Amino acid sequence: MLVHPETRTEDIRAALHVRLKELEAEYSTAVAEMTLAGVADSGDDVADLGTKAFNREQEFALAVSIRTRVEQVERALERLEAGHYGTCENCGDEIPVARLAAFPSVTLCVGCKSRSESRY
Repeated sequence: MLVHPETRTEDIRAALHVRLKELEAEYSTAVAEMTLAGVADSGDDVADLGTKAFNREQEFALAVSIRTRVEQVERALERLEAGHYGTCENCGDEIPVARLAAFPSVTLCVGCKSRSESRY
């Protein structure tokens, strides 16, 4: 069965919007938990304060990671609207459909992604 390109684009757009809503909810929860946790109590000893600081750092890292994924999905939606979805932002080659199916917000082909990660 041949799927019309416009139908496929709408399916991708819908999937990206669903993922965006999930990530935004996850981010809101993470930020809310950050504000509730880690409040210094007058009875806290040094170990308690250290544990709370460590937990806040972990929660902050999680929130940053979620926010990064939100931005990736938003960028994928922008690329979809501009007609550039499915092409590598770096080299311009087509990103394989299997990669897009597994990671709909991906903007780099495997080669460019590998090269960008090897620089760090």
